[in-house]
Amino acid sequence: MIISKQKPFEEILNFLEDKQNIFITGCSLCATSCMTGGKQQIDEMKERLEQSGKTVTGSTVLDPSCHKLQVRASLKKCKAELEDADAVLCMACGDGAQTVASVVKIPVYPANDTLFIGEIERIGQFYEACKACGQCELGWTAGVCPITKCAKSLLNGPCGGAKNGKCEVNVENDCAWILIYNKLKEQDLLDTLLEIKDPKDYSKAANPRKLVVGR
Repeated sequence: MIISKQKPFEEILNFLEDKQNIFITGCSLCATSCMTGGKQQIDEMKERLEQSGKTVTGSTVLDPSCHKLQVRASLKKCKAELEDADAVLCMACGDGAQTVASVVKIPVYPANDTLFIGEIERIGQFYEACKACGQCELGWTAGVCPITKCAKSLLNGPCGGAKNGKCEVNVENDCAWILIYNKLKEQDLLDTLLEIKDPKDYSKAANPRKLVVGR
């Protein structure tokens, strides 16, 4: 899931300083789960904007905000409200905001900061799990990502700086390689670590990337 965090309201108002009439979009998936762009958050944002002297012409929760064809179809249903708007405030991730911006002619501003791809540990708590590196390593690391969970993204074992099982870069984090070792040991797969891994091919993560299924 794409984890996002709402920007400070002052920053949002700064984006909208010269805009009076605002249309708000959210997202039914990630932003709703993160409580940054669901219906409740849109209603709260509408109230705050109106208290700040703005006019909210309308709003919609896109399903989802990153699906260009569906976004275009959904926003067609809001044509009148969008025609009355000077700008769109998008309460989705960065991808969702870019998708909305690609199908409307007025300025689109992000209400959220996009943080990482992560897991929901519990309501309101999220943990980074994947950097979308383009070459997944989980098949030989017992499902523990060394690229994301190791602060140095090491591929051939720990750096030697761990203490009491914690990372030397951030002592609040477990050492990824100790986690990998212990899990492989439980699975009787420690021999997996005997193979020296080649340097990672970061060209697979060169931006921007594109995927055409079947090609």
